[in-house]
Amino acid sequence: MKYDVIVIGSGPGGYVAAIKCAQLKLKTAIIEKYSDLGGTCLNVGCIPSKALLDSSYLYESAQHQFDTHGIQIEKLSFDWEKIQNRKNKIVKEVNLGVSHLMKKNNIDVYQGMASFIDNHQVQIDNNDQLKSLYGEKIIIATGSKPGGLPGIQADGKKIITSTEALSLKNIPEKLLIIGAGAIGLEIGSIYRRLGSTITCIEYLDTIIPNMDTTMSKELLRVLKKQGIKFKLGHEVQSVKVDGSLIKLLTKNRKNGTEQEFEGDQCLLSVGRIPNTQSLNLDKIKLALTDRGFITVNENLETSVTGIYAIGDVIGGSMLAHKAIEEAIFVAEQMSGQKPKMYYQLIPAVVYTEPEVASVGLTEQQVKQKKLGYKTGTHHFRALGRAKAAGKLDGLVKIIANDQTDEIYGVHIFGTKASEMIGEAVTALGYKASSEDLARLPHAHPSFSEAIKDAALDVLGHAIHS
Repeated sequence: MKYDVIVIGSGPGGYVAAIKCAQLKLKTAIIEKYSDLGGTCLNVGCIPSKALLDSSYLYESAQHQFDTHGIQIEKLSFDWEKIQNRKNKIVKEVNLGVSHLMKKNNIDVYQGMASFIDNHQVQIDNNDQLKSLYGEKIIIATGSKPGGLPGIQADGKKIITSTEALSLKNIPEKLLIIGAGAIGLEIGSIYRRLGSTITCIEYLDTIIPNMDTTMSKELLRVLKKQGIKFKLGHEVQSVKVDGSLIKLLTKNRKNGTEQEFEGDQCLLSVGRIPNTQSLNLDKIKLALTDRGFITVNENLETSVTGIYAIGDVIGGSMLAHKAIEEAIFVAEQMSGQKPKMYYQLIPAVVYTEPEVASVGLTEQQVKQKKLGYKTGTHHFRALGRAKAAGKLDGLVKIIANDQTDEIYGVHIFGTKASEMIGEAVTALGYKASSEDLARLPHAHPSFSEAIKDAALDVLGHAIHS
């Protein structure tokens, strides 16, 4: 079978690439090794984790916050099996939604393991039943999988990755987490709310290290208050299964002292690695980085003409919405358009509660670039809406050029940060100044008023602080 475009992988990047190509009148096929479409994000990542975060948040709210609203509940409990069933139902609904979009856009779907025969031919192995497709152009969107540490191997039972962590049969009494990035903190939040004792071990001296330091400090403060224990600046020496327990040995990077931790299970949350092993890339001499990611140029074309790669498999920020933007970018190029990627506008979000959301440059990046800048902040505790909701932990921080006032970055800590960051993305996209934001009306009372007041603070004209 001959196609204009073959897409390998059906995650957010892959399925969006296929849809956009089809919309642009390109005959398109998509190949997925699993029986369900959607990739990591829809099946064992973004969607199931947010379902569990919402369920666990509601349970904790009923435990600790309902009473302040005058809502009385007796004999509160949760049913873990029902929580899991709800999550699975949501995942299945999203799977079906993607399948519907493939049919709607006349995209041919093939199930099986894809590998390259040559620069245009891809072989599909579906339980030893082989089929080959020809593509004028090919998009690799095979995503990533959880990484590990030297000498520490996940067994899927006691030493687990994020994949297994979303489907545990029982709530662990003590959960050890290696890594204090977004995934580890989100999963840690789920199980802490449901009764687990969480200890998070991080090699660096800060959590969410890629985000603005103000956000890192604020989130660390609140998560500690919620009960998560942190060991920062600790290097993991070993993780061993000892009967029913996990024993984890660390070394303090400052003074060299060793410390042992015990838990029922250990979550490895130390980054992700690209899914390229089964593609037979040596056959087409496709170039990879030292870490195994696919090398691409500014057009996201690989070292082999006509073969493109998008999403996690090329590295950088491993975010579903980054893959989606890259998917549209590549598809439009293939149809002769001249699109542009705006990586500086890709927001990052940590879905703890409070949330953290960020777009643009952090303060540490501005300092590294030796740019002149000024900042403004506004705390949620000064917002009427935050007081009414009982969500006082939070702030907005805006960084702007100290001469032109153009916004460099916006960083939000607090409830609904993931929804508020869209306004900041728009502002940066249109090269707005802090004065532009400050002059725009914001609904009152609302959490988004913090953005306006932070912008006013950049100008030295704060009203509510």
